[in-house]
Amino acid sequence: MSDSALFPTYARFPITLVKGKGSRLWDDQGKEYLDFASGLAVTNLGHVPDAVKNALVKQLDELWHMSNLFSNPNQEKAARLLADNSCADTVFFCNSGAEANEAAIKLARRYHQKVRGEERYEVITFTQSFHGRTLATLTATGQDKVKEGFLPLPAGFVHVPLHDLKALEAAVNDRTAAVMLELVQAEGGVIPVDPDFLREVRKLCDKHGLLLILDEIQTGMGRTGKLFAHQHYDVEPDVFTLAKGIASGFPVGAMLAKEKFVPAFTAGSHATTFGGTPIAMAAVIATIETMLKENAPQKAAEAGDYLTAQLRASLQDVPGVIEVRGKGLLIGILCDAPVSEQIGELHRRGLLVVPAGPNVIRLLPNLLVTHEEIDAAVSLIAAVLTEKAAAKQA
Repeated sequence: MSDSALFPTYARFPITLVKGKGSRLWDDQGKEYLDFASGLAVTNLGHVPDAVKNALVKQLDELWHMSNLFSNPNQEKAARLLADNSCADTVFFCNSGAEANEAAIKLARRYHQKVRGEERYEVITFTQSFHGRTLATLTATGQDKVKEGFLPLPAGFVHVPLHDLKALEAAVNDRTAAVMLELVQAEGGVIPVDPDFLREVRKLCDKHGLLLILDEIQTGMGRTGKLFAHQHYDVEPDVFTLAKGIASGFPVGAMLAKEKFVPAFTAGSHATTFGGTPIAMAAVIATIETMLKENAPQKAAEAGDYLTAQLRASLQDVPGVIEVRGKGLLIGILCDAPVSEQIGELHRRGLLVVPAGPNVIRLLPNLLVTHEEIDAAVSLIAAVLTEKAAAKQA
């Protein structure tokens, strides 16, 4: 009998974290860590940001939950903040990124079938993508490893190689409803999408009347140096999804869309019990307002440039390091061999990072990270990778 009553669904690192503030975390032994993982791009303002904490404490004294059958002023305010600072007009709140992507998939199907009267339902996604762990979103994911043991998978998903425009064009047929992609394939190895390819995808969607859905679960909320990653390009999505950094650690997801898609989601067509509670929306409002007040996306852009430059300079002569790539503060160090040992050693030395596939070290510091914190992280990374390379050659 295991000591734990939990399903063993996570390959956990041997660290028990109990406290956090800003860029720092502490474990149950009192050891301090510099956090360059941010809960997988969640604590974008750092741990326990004061403005968000104060908003949550205030809301806890007022109202925790009510049914979505009643009006929720916090939900209206949070939606307006998102719409006013994006290309979207309307928002559906839920609890996670997978739910946000489920909502986007459902919206695409229902728009074609109920509004346009077309029997379209297929969604085209890309190999190495990651869109969630529900049956629909893991089927949408372009990685076979997440699908093992879950057959039969839902119909209606087609995968093509990223940046292969001919394969994408060939996959479009009279059943196609949407194209869905990440602007940086974070879980797939920190692979940024080529801007020219994105523009061609937009043209293809316009030509065939398809929805362009952008999964911004990990790239949204300032992570890439803009509030939303698609704001780097002259391309607007029809629909995009958010979660992770939207509420500083409180579980919230959101699906945002243009006004023309509102008739597809009429009363009773989609719903959630816990999505958009007063508490959740208090966290969203405070997070967005703080990001805007602190100019956090622009700070992330500057810090990302500095971190990338420092990494490239420090690692250019280290054997086994192939490339430093990414956008803003979503950065991957691609190596020629698995990096699990290097990640473990970085943890032992007090720097928390995570993988992005077997050969990539992923760095996700908070958007307000300082140059001093970056310098400390780069020094540790360079030391560990250099030592590992030397040991391999010995």
